[in-house]
Amino acid sequence: MRQTWRWFGPKDLVSIDDVREAGAEGVVTALHHLPPGQVWSRDEIARRKDEVARRRDGRASGLTWDVVESLPVSEAVKTAAPDRAAHIAAWTDSLRNLAAEGIEVVCYNFMPVLDWTRTDLAYEVASGATCMRFDLIDFAAFDLFVLERPGAGDDYDAGLRAAAKARADAMDAEAREAIARNIVFGLPGAADNFTLPDVRARLNDYAAIGADELRANLIDFLSQVAPVAEELGLRLCCHPDDPPFPLLGLPRIMSTESDYARVMQAVPERASGITLCTGSLGARPDNDLPGMIDRLGDRVHFLHLRNVTRESDAIRGSFYEAEHLGGDTDMVAVIAATLREERRRRDAGRPDASIPFRPDHGQDILDDKTRKAQPGYPAIGRLKGLAELRGVIAGLGHAGGGQ
Repeated sequence: MRQTWRWFGPKDLVSIDDVREAGAEGVVTALHHLPPGQVWSRDEIARRKDEVARRRDGRASGLTWDVVESLPVSEAVKTAAPDRAAHIAAWTDSLRNLAAEGIEVVCYNFMPVLDWTRTDLAYEVASGATCMRFDLIDFAAFDLFVLERPGAGDDYDAGLRAAAKARADAMDAEAREAIARNIVFGLPGAADNFTLPDVRARLNDYAAIGADELRANLIDFLSQVAPVAEELGLRLCCHPDDPPFPLLGLPRIMSTESDYARVMQAVPERASGITLCTGSLGARPDNDLPGMIDRLGDRVHFLHLRNVTRESDAIRGSFYEAEHLGGDTDMVAVIAATLREERRRRDAGRPDASIPFRPDHGQDILDDKTRKAQPGYPAIGRLKGLAELRGVIAGLGHAGGGQ
């Protein structure tokens, strides 16, 4: 398992020097300054590779750009808008340029409108650490009484509507603005300048698109880009829905094992694969994560290892981001399954036997609270997570685990 670390570029408050000191072997990054639908040029890619490869003082970092996260899929592609073909062409041109620069793994997602959704970006847990949290009542309060989405009432039962009404009534203007800001932080490019009308307009683009239509759009997209990736020796990996259940009336199509199996069957190229995120998928109690790796591992090209604590047994419920070994997912079993998959690949002579992973998210601890890096991406909290995961890997390897 290859240890990687997500880095948001030169503006990231966690520097390449920090990444190197944390012990990561590779970097997961993207050209975040380029909008969806624009070609990533070789010059831009090479510039980012150079930024990864150098410390502040100009010395070599010893790090390489191992995984792209993310090459964004535009809303035009997801909704099959008229300019979709041009956006797919730009995406495939970007793949060619990435391959030419030696990058092999490309993570993306197919979530409508929001890349991820949380109601609190600094929820305090018993230890005093802070983390991201999704509170279903807070979310319903936002949906029903702040966003005032048409038809939202049909998505919640009477008890949840009543609880949301009480929660909304207790919010002052500042609290309403804060929850809206937290939720829309997952709207790409809109965290600093969003408006509620902007959100309503984006939701309206999906008014006539259900899960079947969105899945068909994904399969059509992959049927065009996966053969290109296969030819170039690239591995594409789709990130699951976060959280893995419907929100804001939007369809969700990558939330369960069966969702992934349908798409993998429809697009048989091995280049089209999975980013298995234990945090996103683990927010549902019905997802068997070690079993998913055993059954779908042939197509798992990238791992996000993080943990969540679910606050109910419901499919759609509240949860918060736990310590990497402390939530509801059996991380030891997940890593053991991954080591089994890697052994199968080595036995088959596959060149991709070592699966890249990163310590996804992390709780803000110690000096993280003053650094105030990207939500979910603290330096010390992720360092702790990487150390814990590295310990599990070493222990299982020493004991012959994952047999």
